[in-house]
Amino acid sequence: MAAEKIRLSVRQLVEFALKSGSLDDSVTSSNRAVLGTRVHQKLQRQRKQELGDNYINEVSVSFPIEKEGIAFLIEGRVDGIILDGDSAVIEEIKSTYHSLEHIDEDFNPMHWAQAKIYGYIYAVQNDLENISVQLTYYNLDSEEHKSIAVSYTADELKDFFDGMLNKLWSWFSFIQENAERRNQSIYKLQFPFESYRKNQREFAVAVYKTIAEGSSIFAQAPTGTGKTISTLFPAVKALGEGHISKIFYLTAKTITRQVAEDTIRLLMGKGLDIKAVVVTAKDKICFEKECSCRAESCSYAEGYFDRIDDALRDALTREGILNRELIEEYARIHRVCPFEFSLDLSLWADIIICDYNYVFDPRAHLRRYFGDGYDNSSNDRQYALLVDEAHNLVDRSRDMHTASISKSAILEQKRYFKSISKRLYKTLTEVNKYLIDYKKGLAERVSVSQELPSELCKLLRRLAADFDEVLQQNSGVMNEQALQLYFDTMFFLRISEIYDEHFICISESNRDLTIKLFCIDASKLLQEKIKKARSAVFFSATLLPMQYYIYMLGGDENSYNMRLESSFPRDNLGLCVMNRISTRYKDRENSKAEVAACINEAVRQKEGNYLIYCPSYSYMQDIIQEFQEYSQNYDVIFQTTDMDEESKEAFLQSFRPDNERTLIGFAVMGGMFSEGIDLTGDRLSGAVIVGVGLPQVCTERDIIMQYFDRLKGSGFDYAYKFPGMNKVMQAAGRVIRTEKDRGIVVLIDDRFGQAGYKKLFPREWHGYTAVSGVSELKNFVSSFW
Repeated sequence: MAAEKIRLSVRQLVEFALKSGSLDDSVTSSNRAVLGTRVHQKLQRQRKQELGDNYINEVSVSFPIEKEGIAFLIEGRVDGIILDGDSAVIEEIKSTYHSLEHIDEDFNPMHWAQAKIYGYIYAVQNDLENISVQLTYYNLDSEEHKSIAVSYTADELKDFFDGMLNKLWSWFSFIQENAERRNQSIYKLQFPFESYRKNQREFAVAVYKTIAEGSSIFAQAPTGTGKTISTLFPAVKALGEGHISKIFYLTAKTITRQVAEDTIRLLMGKGLDIKAVVVTAKDKICFEKECSCRAESCSYAEGYFDRIDDALRDALTREGILNRELIEEYARIHRVCPFEFSLDLSLWADIIICDYNYVFDPRAHLRRYFGDGYDNSSNDRQYALLVDEAHNLVDRSRDMHTASISKSAILEQKRYFKSISKRLYKTLTEVNKYLIDYKKGLAERVSVSQELPSELCKLLRRLAADFDEVLQQNSGVMNEQALQLYFDTMFFLRISEIYDEHFICISESNRDLTIKLFCIDASKLLQEKIKKARSAVFFSATLLPMQYYIYMLGGDENSYNMRLESSFPRDNLGLCVMNRISTRYKDRENSKAEVAACINEAVRQKEGNYLIYCPSYSYMQDIIQEFQEYSQNYDVIFQTTDMDEESKEAFLQSFRPDNERTLIGFAVMGGMFSEGIDLTGDRLSGAVIVGVGLPQVCTERDIIMQYFDRLKGSGFDYAYKFPGMNKVMQAAGRVIRTEKDRGIVVLIDDRFGQAGYKKLFPREWHGYTAVSGVSELKNFVSSFW
């Protein structure tokens, strides 16, 4: 059997073989990491001054070894090597807040294991029979250090290393057996349907070639194309052929995650043997009322690492798809945290179904795959990203990379820490004073500047360091609000480090003061994350205009793109444009009565269920008020601002195919009922879309407009028109969901008659009917039915 190459760092090997005990939600900041780096550099300079050429720092090591058909490559970097004649001392440096008096040889077995593995590798590669291993601990408070050295024979270190390797091999042999069965099943796997839909084979072939080449593709694939199977099937084939090692199916909504899960289950029914895991947000899957991963407050966190291997083997042996329900079931059986369990399962899964933020959000991304220091050169880290409903990622990515700090949060924690930490209280006082002075200096309620508030960042770095000290010494005093401020501070600093022309600083002063580092254009940041995968496939029914999405989602001139035609009969959709009524904000008072009349005419020609999409809640209420003149003929329901999942489901369940009277459902365009819902057959007869969907005018949108005016010469399009028309297309897409559906879509706004909007219409809208009055609308709808 050919040896399979498994590439691991020394640290990963140690954690895999030795990690035990409980989960810990204690926070280690990037500030601590910076301090640790400085400590290393300081001690390394001292060693160099003392020992000269007999000291070598930051030594890279690489150790290939094969065991029973599996080849491992163990890599790492030794902090320092002290040369001593024919022997050597391997030194590992660790920073700590613990008192050096309490640190001895038994302080941290994982530290010793890491150093001993380095010692073994160095001894083997330099033919040494004996070698010393030294741990040097540096106290960050006292700035003192303590070294502990132990001598070993090469044979002693070999026995230790072999024990670690045996644990590693036992698990990877299990995984390799799964992979062999998987690949055999993929080789035999056929497309799960008798034939491809129109354009479906073309799409699937393009996805396969894109993944095989390691490229990116952007696909506008209308409803009915079979987007999920057309991306997952070729991705699975590419997985079986070794082009990739893992598939990430990324979604914005729970319903699309379910479709992906159902598609994998369909393939498994055709013989596919694969492992897939669905990652659910921590706050939704946690068994406790408060998500506190501390052994003293959660029995699922206590002893987690002592039980996790059995839980993983059990679940991966018995199941193919591990969704939320199964993860919770196995987590209860083995008493492990369900969220951490799902993340650990993902390491061994072939397909991971999760939200966008687990890949693209710097606060939530899966660091084991996409963290800093990621190495994409290894063949076992070749991922394919399948990004479903990719149009949603534009605004989501802006939010992911926007950071803010508020004065009220600073003041609240200043009061809280007054009697707890003098040092932290002093720094919070200084930050609060800075913000008071800053607020006084603002000439307007909203101020915009390209300059980074460097003085604030300087103070926040001190604040982060003080928070870090409290966390290390007495984390129990950090309440939820204090932790949130700490996280906000760290994220603000993180964004400040990448702050450039793609960002702008917005200061908003009302009763409170908020300073926001607003991400105008996240395309560069998305591009950097995409490069950490082998391939990315972006697809949506409304990925128009294509060049807009290619740019906004991090594509470039080498990215492929394709626009597929709808597989549904064009005659099934009756599309008309009422291009005489203005629904602009200034005209709404005068046009709302005519809009209500158009809605009535659109729905009264055929009994059924209809959705009416409005540009805002307030305008929706105005139209509903006007519609009362006709409402006695219909059952009317409407979306509210406080809808939870239960009330949302009740709203959708009202759309029954056997309703005795026509049902009219009013909803907000771009809201929860505009996409991701399927009302097939007679559950939905049509939709009336009021307005062109422009986002509400605000400071951020105007900044986006100005930015793209400079960059592309089309700021209004990028900030308002393109996002607005996407909402229109998504709303219209609710009507025809299957090849048997028939229905009408009425677009009400004179701007739909303008060339700039008409050129954004998808191909399946070509041949629409323009009407200029209620009587013409009546004739059109009557003729269609």
